[in-house]
Amino acid sequence: MTTTEVTRTFESLNPTTGDVVGTHPIHSDDEVRAAVERAREAAAWWSALTYDERDRHLSTWKGVITRRLPQLASVMHEETGKPHGDAMLEAALAIDHLAWAAGHAGKVLKRRKVAPGLLMANQAATVEYRPLGVVGVIGPWNYPVFTPMGSIAYALAAGNAVVFKPSEYTPGVGEWLARTFLESVGRPVLQVVTGLGETGAALCRAGVDKVAFTGSTATGKRVMAACAETLTPVVIEAGGKDAVIVDQDADIDAAADATLWGACSNAGQTCTGVERAYVHERVYDEFLAALTAKARGLRADATAGSQLGPITMPRQLGVIRGHIQDALDRGGRAVVGGLDAVGERFVQPTILVDVPEDSAAVQEETFGPTVTVARVGTMEEAIARTNGTRYGLGSTVFSKARGMEIAGQIRSGMTAVNGVITFAAIPSLPFGGVGDSGFGRIHGPDGLKEFTYAKAIARQRFKPLLALTTFARTEKADQQLASMITMLHGRGTTIPKG
Repeated sequence: MTTTEVTRTFESLNPTTGDVVGTHPIHSDDEVRAAVERAREAAAWWSALTYDERDRHLSTWKGVITRRLPQLASVMHEETGKPHGDAMLEAALAIDHLAWAAGHAGKVLKRRKVAPGLLMANQAATVEYRPLGVVGVIGPWNYPVFTPMGSIAYALAAGNAVVFKPSEYTPGVGEWLARTFLESVGRPVLQVVTGLGETGAALCRAGVDKVAFTGSTATGKRVMAACAETLTPVVIEAGGKDAVIVDQDADIDAAADATLWGACSNAGQTCTGVERAYVHERVYDEFLAALTAKARGLRADATAGSQLGPITMPRQLGVIRGHIQDALDRGGRAVVGGLDAVGERFVQPTILVDVPEDSAAVQEETFGPTVTVARVGTMEEAIARTNGTRYGLGSTVFSKARGMEIAGQIRSGMTAVNGVITFAAIPSLPFGGVGDSGFGRIHGPDGLKEFTYAKAIARQRFKPLLALTTFARTEKADQQLASMITMLHGRGTTIPKG
């Protein structure tokens, strides 16, 4: 990516060849604010539609995306370098999420009755979830369709307008989405602004009602700081250091296959990708043999049949190399790959063993096709090590008997049992992390509610037996209230003496 200050444009580059894919504007603060104002006008129309009407509009857009799937995949391939098949899979999953959000928004968010309780029995109580207005979405480059659509689709379905700032590495993808939406709906309910970090900062300060950010933990903190200036709430989906746990009764071949795919798909540039493996000592040798055999048959290069693309962001090559070097310097061994695996654009699969738990390769997000494999004596040790980083995004467990038990003890927002990253493909499940992996949720009912505010209404149906909210309340009413509360709540569990 290069920048021309005179014309205020920047170029997106093909990471495989270095060729220019496209030239895009660097939108200024004023231009970003203007986009937000247009979005606010469009939001007034969009939010006034019924859920069924919004569903129909979003279904039209969904149809356009689906029919032009190869075109979208081509743009993704050019800007990220990922294989066409991976781009198609990513876009297909995004379409499925769009369909779910549009079809379920009414059921999740519409006004519903809630019980008022005996004390307030004279009231009719309802709650509904109303759109915030305009949502700013700052998207990543590694999954430039699936990840931002987890916010865009759910925010739109909830009745908001969206201003989307795609990564500077994948602006063409963002422009494609906004262009097809406008073609489908006819109003600027979804707009795109392009540029570098300064454009993202401008979006945070442009008066949006919420910002949904996906990216590194460090950048997430800067987004939060910018949003704090205007008390703008945020959803942060940041980095991960996800682990796979392999129990002694696991299907070893399936576990090895899933670990390799989780570690190396998208060239390892996956926030919920597998970066660590903890394997029961009784099956460690068998697992490592299966994993290394599969990894040796995988290669990253520029040929048409390659299953692994390049490292999209050039500076990440230094991070990957540094983590491998640190692991080797600390006594670790590379049973596949190693320092020589890091090239000028591509990184070959690398499997590291005997790596200390406090090394960078275990504690820090590598974001490359590498994985550390460690032997453990018990599943309790595996769980403790899995929980031993500041991240908590996703995780994986392979076990026939104890899968759910182990999964329940992992400190992460999501866990796949006997599969890998499967939770991300299920539209009804929330997606998000804890700790340095961020907070808030996209996807599922939680993802719809994330872009709304709860509106509670209490309506008096008849005069209360006890008039409590008045200065005319009598001493007798206070006594009656005390008696009622004692009757309702005074028979709790008795605390044992001594």
